[in-house]
Amino acid sequence: MNAKFVLALVLVLQVSTSLCQVPAPSKELVDKYDSLKATFYKRLINAYSKLQAAAGEHEHGQHARAFAESLQDKPELQAVVKVASGLGAEAGPLVDKARTSLLGVYEHYLRPHVGDSLSSAIDHIKIFLDEVMPAE
Repeated sequence: MNAKFVLALVLVLQVSTSLCQVPAPSKELVDKYDSLKATFYKRLINAYSKLQAAAGEHEHGQHARAFAESLQDKPELQAVVKVASGLGAEAGPLVDKARTSLLGVYEHYLRPHVGDSLSSAIDHIKIFLDEVMPAE
């Protein structure tokens, strides 16, 4: 009976150590992810600038802008911004490591099965986003 427990323990330890070893993603996948992320950020910045321009034309938008500018002078908000930026700086390396690990797991386990369909779905979404929220 003890031999069964030892064998089960050895198998569980092997499985747990194999799950802890996350494969590294390929350079091609990282480059593709970075380009998609950069394009998405450009889309957000462009949409935000259009929203600001549209808000500047309306009376409510001007009141909202004045309120936001008055908030920037408050020391409470400045303290919150400092704490949030500090947390962001501390969490940055952890987020990068987690992102790299997730890309490695995706590439090793999921990409062979869903890679083509995900790529075509992203291409279709890009066509829609180019009309609604262009990057340029």
